Amino acid sequence: MQVITVTNSTAEKASAPLSSNGAPVSSNATAPDTYRVLPWIIDFLKPYKMKVFAAIVFLFIGSLAWLSLGQGVKLMVDEGFIADNADRLNQIILFIVGITIISASAVFCRFYLMTWLGERVSADIRLRVYSHLLTLSPAFFASQRTGEVISRFTADSTLIQSVVGSSLSMALRSAVTVIGGIVMMGFTSVKLTGLVLLAVPLVLGPVAFFGNKVRRLSRESQDRVGDLGAHIDETLHEIHTVQAYTHESQDKAAFAERVESVMSVAKGRIKYRALLIATVMFLSISAIAFVTWVGAQDVMSGSISAGELSAFMFYAVMVAGAVATISEVFSEIQRASGATERLIELSQAPVDIVQLASPEQLTGKTQGALSVSELVFAYPADINSHVINHLSVDIQPGERVALVGPSGAGKSTLFELLLRFYQPKSGSISLDGIDIANLSLHHLRQQYALVPQESVIFASSVFENVRYGRIDATEEEVKQACIAAKADEFIVDFPEGYNTYLGERGVRLSGGQKQRIAIARAILADRPVLLLDEATSALDAVSEVKVKQALETLMAERTTLIIAHRLATVINADRILVLDKGQLVASGTHNQLMQSNELYREFASLQLLTEQPE
Repeated sequence: MQVITVTNSTAEKASAPLSSNGAPVSSNATAPDTYRVLPWIIDFLKPYKMKVFAAIVFLFIGSLAWLSLGQGVKLMVDEGFIADNADRLNQIILFIVGITIISASAVFCRFYLMTWLGERVSADIRLRVYSHLLTLSPAFFASQRTGEVISRFTADSTLIQSVVGSSLSMALRSAVTVIGGIVMMGFTSVKLTGLVLLAVPLVLGPVAFFGNKVRRLSRESQDRVGDLGAHIDETLHEIHTVQAYTHESQDKAAFAERVESVMSVAKGRIKYRALLIATVMFLSISAIAFVTWVGAQDVMSGSISAGELSAFMFYAVMVAGAVATISEVFSEIQRASGATERLIELSQAPVDIVQLASPEQLTGKTQGALSVSELVFAYPADINSHVINHLSVDIQPGERVALVGPSGAGKSTLFELLLRFYQPKSGSISLDGIDIANLSLHHLRQQYALVPQESVIFASSVFENVRYGRIDATEEEVKQACIAAKADEFIVDFPEGYNTYLGERGVRLSGGQKQRIAIARAILADRPVLLLDEATSALDAVSEVKVKQALETLMAERTTLIIAHRLATVINADRILVLDKGQLVASGTHNQLMQSNELYREFASLQLLTEQPE
């Protein structure tokens, strides 16, 4: 079978070098060379090639119109002032005004098109990077800080937008002005033009030297800003814990340290950029002053006319200004190059979950038979520590199975492997007799309804949260699911009922209310395999009774796996699997295990002691 995604093995990831923040760096995701940045940007411009072509045409029209003004200056001096011809002067002035109108119109069109392209490219980059991130497994996000990723989406993409929409346009226009100005100077005086060209290497040398340093420091600066964003994201999302433990002063100090780190790198970048601009301006103006002196000598000797020298100086000033603009914009482009490299890294992060080009399909109604065979798994961060160790178990369609065991026994990890969030080292998992590695991820995950221990609530309304797993559900179906989950009784008390905005991470809900929303989501999804990760842990006694009634309805005729730490949850299971250190150590009903397994007896005794006061 043909594989459409190429992955690194888990072992390769574990042995990969670590970045500065301790995250593993894939060999396929190293920082791209600068020469790859421009082709990457051009790839986003290809769908809009007609607009790019139009912008370039208007750029040339505007630049050539400005260059033609030099001839107007020459005519004004030679045929107007010196010839003392008022009529001819009036004609020349009208010519200059006409050229100015043409140039201004071209500038409007160029500016509009380039700014639009900058916004469009930035939006397309965000879409591509975000779409790619959604395909990456939790292993990638375990090694990345959310704030760092968000920084790349915001600061880095905005910088690219500024460069494509403005700086790149200025650089191209200035480049045309430099080339055109030198050509026009050549027509005016070959001697003076030759002197100007001798100064070009003096100007380009600092551009190349300082520009490279600006690019390197800009990349480092963006990394530091990303670290700053990660710290803000972490502390503000966990503000309850920060304030509860009076950790504000320590977080302020840590934040101040990161801010100063950003400033330290920024100072170096600003210094080199200022040196670049100042050096280019000094060399350019010095060259113009020298050439002007030589030209004045030629005018006095009669080699050239005053009008020709005026036109030459007009072009020289234009070229010098264009070179200064290029030097300033070049540092911006180098800075954007560093930002682009960071976005390329995200967009090219390797997808580590293999999918087949032609995946198999579950035919007919999914029965929910699960088979785990010799499963071995270790997290990439610690490849030598097996969380699941040669685990084998068969679960029948419609069977209700409870997973118990100490913390770290591999219960939650087994759920993640069933959903293919990670790739096992060896062994297999089958659903209805088909290896889940041969199914598409989308089709596989549509067979599971998950109720996690920490219920996930999105910053939207009750309606949108409940139908998250079934977006085509009607409002009536949503309400029926909430009634079954015993959530309707508190939802109707909200000011806007089912249209109530629940806030970021469901801050307007209690822990028990969050879990009932999550259970309603699973009820509405109506999927053949149900994964419950201690789904009643955050409920009070009254709510727990109600939700257990809802779960009984939900679990009917569904294969159900329950991670349980409370005895009341597991007693009614068809079978209890006792896990320890990633291995299955016992299997049976509650009464059977109480008689045959010491680990389960210890677990049950502790739970009985815990639950007795209730």
